[in-house]
Amino acid sequence: MSSNGHKIELPSSIVIRDLAQMIQKSPIDLIKKLMSNGVMATINQAVDFDTAAIVVAEYGFEAVPEVVEETKQEETGEVPLWRQAIAGEDATSLKARPPVVTILGHVDHGKTSLLDAIRQTDVAAGEAGGITQHIGAYQVEKKGRLITFLDTPGHAAFTQMRARGAQGADIVILVVAADDGVMPQTKEAIAHAKAARVPMIVALNKVDKPNANPERVKQQLAEQELVPDEWGGTTMVVPVSAKQKQGIDDLLEGVLLVADSNEIRANPGGKVIGTVIEAEVDKSKGTVATLLVQNGTLRAGDIIVAGTTHGKLRAITDFKGKPIQKAGPATPVSVLGLNDVPSAGDIFEVVASEREARQIVTARMEAAKTQAQSRKKVSLEDLFANVQAGEAKELNLIVKADVQGSLDPIISELNKLGQGEIGIKILYAETGNIGENDVMLASASNAIVIGFNVQADVAARRLAEKEGVDIRLYEIIYRMTEDIEKALKGMLEPEVVEKVIGRAQVLQVFTASKFGRVAGCKVTDGELKRGARVRLYRGTDLIYEGDLSSLRHEKEDVKEIRQGFECGVGFKSFNDIQPGDQLVCYIVEKQ
Repeated sequence: MSSNGHKIELPSSIVIRDLAQMIQKSPIDLIKKLMSNGVMATINQAVDFDTAAIVVAEYGFEAVPEVVEETKQEETGEVPLWRQAIAGEDATSLKARPPVVTILGHVDHGKTSLLDAIRQTDVAAGEAGGITQHIGAYQVEKKGRLITFLDTPGHAAFTQMRARGAQGADIVILVVAADDGVMPQTKEAIAHAKAARVPMIVALNKVDKPNANPERVKQQLAEQELVPDEWGGTTMVVPVSAKQKQGIDDLLEGVLLVADSNEIRANPGGKVIGTVIEAEVDKSKGTVATLLVQNGTLRAGDIIVAGTTHGKLRAITDFKGKPIQKAGPATPVSVLGLNDVPSAGDIFEVVASEREARQIVTARMEAAKTQAQSRKKVSLEDLFANVQAGEAKELNLIVKADVQGSLDPIISELNKLGQGEIGIKILYAETGNIGENDVMLASASNAIVIGFNVQADVAARRLAEKEGVDIRLYEIIYRMTEDIEKALKGMLEPEVVEKVIGRAQVLQVFTASKFGRVAGCKVTDGELKRGARVRLYRGTDLIYEGDLSSLRHEKEDVKEIRQGFECGVGFKSFNDIQPGDQLVCYIVEKQ
């Protein structure tokens, strides 16, 4: 962004705070100008180019669109294994194939209803609670061309596939309800699609509702860096109504347009490779797997390896259940013949013999064991070493904070730090505690999870341990920025990590002459240890942090007490304990 005399370059969307800084005016003045033009906006809200141009004109500036050098998504994104296989094919043998589309979005915004409208079937009505209960793949025809849809139960499955190097989709349709707008799960879905570097089309659903407000939703999308094409951005926003079956043709045409601009091709005669969409054991048929062929042509009788499973294909059926003999690129099929159940997201390939298949599976199992033993966290300590070796050019972060008021300054501070040799990329930032989805996204993207005044739940910590994800918790912003700045400069001290070793609930409180008030607790997880650190929570409020000074079991002093047992706990110089309080016991380790 630069200004030349009275001309000023503006992007397609800009936050009011940044706009005020550019023209060196007070943000309050800008907000007043916007209000006088009928636009209600807050200091952290983004406005489109046209709105910003009107405001700056009142201060004597002429706005011109910022020139942005386009970068191809594929060059900067992670390259899935099947794409690598296609890249290795002879360019003259590559042919256009159907685009593979997955639908993401907030629960209840109409993902399944939209798929129903596209497929002209009725799945949603028969599903428990209306939430997608299965994974599948379907094909539809538009203008004589096929489009393949992956029907996944949300972005968690999408990320699991990506974490295994699959990234099955070429295009993501993001469903946003026109009456509800961008919700936390919508933001999460956007983060997942951006991290996977997959082009997005927004399906603005429920536009037929009387309380629908499409303009407000477009504004919210612009704030998430998805600027609608009608506002000068690059995101196609298509108004639809899944219930009324409105706009479905426009959406499918949009998919074909995006597909044409992304050169979606494969070699039908090349190496056979693809992705496992789902798999289960059928009592009468044995292992049934749904596969998506992504290159080559899969045939009945082929021997395939999928993850750590293998087998000779006894039968292939299309998505309608009709037996077929072969399936080309971007075709979803159901197959029989695998010796075990592969995982969703596993890559499958055709091999020459069953002996070769068994050798590959044995080698993979051994490699998985070794990897599990030597898996190392992507931590701040490793970052500088990776940069020195030329392996890392940016640090991926997922940021969780207690309130929006904390989140905005944190993001601002982190973005300032990321302007040097190593960039900082915030994949996802949201309020709330750290959960499994955050860890899953971090695992798939080699990111570090940063929490400010929040906790990581038990399931998230376990998953982080398993996946080798670094979770860092802070209570002071400058400590967090200091750590990251040191990491970027390669000066970070050994990490001091909190390790939660146990949790307990206060059942009753009684008074002991020697200790004052004592909490009668039941250990619900792990163990409590005398001398360890403890935090006492009442609801979500932290009411005490300090040492666990006394620990008794049936009138005996004990050093530790395990899950399922009851005990008496005393805190140093603290007596405000109530039944129902939650106790978290942790130790601090250097790593």
